[in-house]
Amino acid sequence: MFTHLRLHIAGLISAAALALCPLGAQAQVEQEVARGIVVASTTSTEQSGLFGHILPLFTKDTGIAVKVVAVGTGQALDIGRRGDADVVFVHDRAAEERFMAEGWGVGRRDVMYNDFVLVGPKSDPADVAQAKTLADALRRIAARQALFISRGDKSGTHAAESRIWKQADVDPVALGRGKWYREIGAGMGQALNTAAALGAYTLSDRGTWLAFKNRGDLTIVMQGDPVLFNPYGVMLVNPARHPQVKAAQGRAFIDWLTSPAGQQAITSTKINGEPLFFPSAKTGL
Repeated sequence: MFTHLRLHIAGLISAAALALCPLGAQAQVEQEVARGIVVASTTSTEQSGLFGHILPLFTKDTGIAVKVVAVGTGQALDIGRRGDADVVFVHDRAAEERFMAEGWGVGRRDVMYNDFVLVGPKSDPADVAQAKTLADALRRIAARQALFISRGDKSGTHAAESRIWKQADVDPVALGRGKWYREIGAGMGQALNTAAALGAYTLSDRGTWLAFKNRGDLTIVMQGDPVLFNPYGVMLVNPARHPQVKAAQGRAFIDWLTSPAGQQAITSTKINGEPLFFPSAKTGL
């Protein structure tokens, strides 16, 4: 259904644009509509400001417009499975590998990385600052029944959080769902807003945290644990499964993203001089 809707919307846009353009510009408009791609990606790439910086550079270099659907990683992969996007750009390596093994994607490449940070109120009611590992920090939060906001949306961040709770040998859903453990089923920005409003802990990707303005009393209370490493990968949706996929344009996006120009664009995306992400296409991180 979404595919038909996407094609219908594209047709309406094309018709409206042609109605407003001189006859000599019609061919150019038709070409731009035909060349545009849909990228299913994460809220972190959108809300951190990365796409706002790099996509105009890509379009300038290639003439290919990009429409981003920013959702959790799990939802982005599902969009790819349905063939409702041309490219998937996400951050859950295990889920990406399943996507590829099941034949939904082709040509996965490493793109960039950053890390997750645990943020919480400056008063640190669970004494997380005394923990040596993130697993220990989560055990302290559970023991104190300190408020914790989970995205609960099958995103890459939610998947990472779930893995670390498991490493901590704590089941927050069984112990505290609806009490101290609150699943909101929303993106990173909303999770941070909720944590700021309630004085709660939450796990955030660093890029969105750096871009987040409404911090209230929140601060980083744990960082640097190796389990917080956060790599991103990009894949073309398999055109053999979904013939409507714009394979040439999608590959052009992936090629640019992992080229020196694309990697430099990622490096140059900063907030207050601090990079949001680090390129990894050459290193294969």
